[in-house]
Amino acid sequence: MSDIKINIQNPNGTVKTLLGPTDMGLSLMEFLKANEYDILATCGGMALCATCHVEVISGFDVLGDICTEEYAMLDTLPNITDKSRLSCQLRLTPNMDGITVKIMGDGLS
Repeated sequence: MSDIKINIQNPNGTVKTLLGPTDMGLSLMEFLKANEYDILATCGGMALCATCHVEVISGFDVLGDICTEEYAMLDTLPNITDKSRLSCQLRLTPNMDGITVKIMGDGLS
C-alpha cells in the first residue's frame, strides 16, 4: 500500500480526509503545503521555526520519538500541547494511516 488516509481537522472542527503517498519520502509539512494548507514553513523543514506546528488529535502513538531539536522548537510555542509535533519532522509512512492532525502554526488553531 502506498497511499494512507490523513485527516486534517479544520479550525471550525470539521475534518477533511486526504490520501497521502508513502513512497515519495514526503514530510507531513510538504504534503499539507501541496494540498494548499496555509503552512509557512519558514525554515524549509529544518525544525528551526515551528511555523509548521500541528497537534496530533489521533495517532500520536504511532509516530517516532521527538528529537532534541524538534522538542526545543516546540518548547518555545505558547500553544504547545502534549500532542504537539512539527509537521516537517514527520515523514509519511504506512503506520500513519488514519492519523488526524490539527494545524496549529500561525494562529490557525
